[in-house]
Amino acid sequence: MDQLGVLPAHLAPCTAQVDTTGELTIGGLSVSALVELYGSPLFIYDEEHLRAQMRASAQGFGQGRVIYASKAFPAVAMARIVAQEGLFWDAASLGELHAALRGGIEPAKIVLHGNNKSMEELSAAIEAQVGRLVVDSFDEIDRLEQLGTSRATRVWLRVTPGVEAHTHAYVRTGQQDSKFGFNLANGDAHRAIARVMASPRLSLTGLHCHIGSQVFALDSFRDAVAIMAELTLESGLDELCVGGGFGVAYLRDEHVPSVGAWTGWLREALCAHGLQEEQIFVEPGRAIVAASAVTVYTVGVIKRIPEVRTYVAVDGGMSDNPRPVLYGSGYEAFVPTRLFAPHDATVALVGKHCESGDVLVREARLPSDLSVGELVMTPVTGAYGYSMGSNYNRLPRPAVILVRDGRARIIVRRETLDDLFRLEADV
Repeated sequence: MDQLGVLPAHLAPCTAQVDTTGELTIGGLSVSALVELYGSPLFIYDEEHLRAQMRASAQGFGQGRVIYASKAFPAVAMARIVAQEGLFWDAASLGELHAALRGGIEPAKIVLHGNNKSMEELSAAIEAQVGRLVVDSFDEIDRLEQLGTSRATRVWLRVTPGVEAHTHAYVRTGQQDSKFGFNLANGDAHRAIARVMASPRLSLTGLHCHIGSQVFALDSFRDAVAIMAELTLESGLDELCVGGGFGVAYLRDEHVPSVGAWTGWLREALCAHGLQEEQIFVEPGRAIVAASAVTVYTVGVIKRIPEVRTYVAVDGGMSDNPRPVLYGSGYEAFVPTRLFAPHDATVALVGKHCESGDVLVREARLPSDLSVGELVMTPVTGAYGYSMGSNYNRLPRPAVILVRDGRARIIVRRETLDDLFRLEADV
């Protein structure tokens, strides 16, 4: 089915359906019933969608290893699903490391990233015996050698291959001018390889690169694969991770390959350059989780300015989805209880924060008879909403629920006013 009423099916979680009244259901549950039970705003995640995406990515990658990039959605409940599905977990902080351990991820299946890891983070990773520690700088090599134990720490080196991905400047990471990794063009990568290979306290097993996020052009990945495969083989290393960053469709007119197609293409490209399947790793994050969730809001104000614009203000905003403010990211909006109704008016869907830039969808198409109190939904919010959320304006963060087979459960409870002040000393 290409459409769920006015909602394009490719923007919806895989169990999404429209009932006879025109209301969206996810996991067999109606959106309005979920909001009535758990409040608004609300993140609704489809567990079947998450598991299906993980399985598709693993199937496409053959005998290679799939690492879930947890920054996209690092909840402990997500770690449990990752563990059950047999994927690895990419952590970029002490918090993401602890989420993995609390969720039951085997330490051997944890990969620790970060361009400025503290001694505390490095010590915790060594103590937990994480499977791979991705070294990002010469300073980090110094720290690891200071922390050296009787057992050599297993590391990868992150390399910036000089590939400039076709994506937003803020999420490019593989070009020469980058805060990440060892620069290949100026010789830093080769110097780092030689140094770590000579260290009795470190065991270099592989290389890593990541060229950026929300990348649509295969040419960018093709260049990175060729460069990194050659460097891995000439260095005599056993493992190579080419990162992730596969683009995701957020808008009705966007269409991208499936996550299984992406990983399948990468597997073939890496093997064509002389690597074996069991040597290769990939890190899809957004591509696994983005379309698994929707965010549902309640309309509080409709402000019509004749011959200028109509503003529809909801009870969330940039605190639960900062991507439009940070990157100018585009989203669609729908009324989930009236998907058979014409969405025939163009409005600005805005949040409740004291910022003119607090705009969720600048040109949202919603019913012209929309009224205060109705629900409005933005799909494809499973990545970088919860994880990048904030308490700006002292707004409590929404609840996060997981739905499956007609059942819902809270995986992150809604914050209370008491939660907002729990860290303050003078209360």
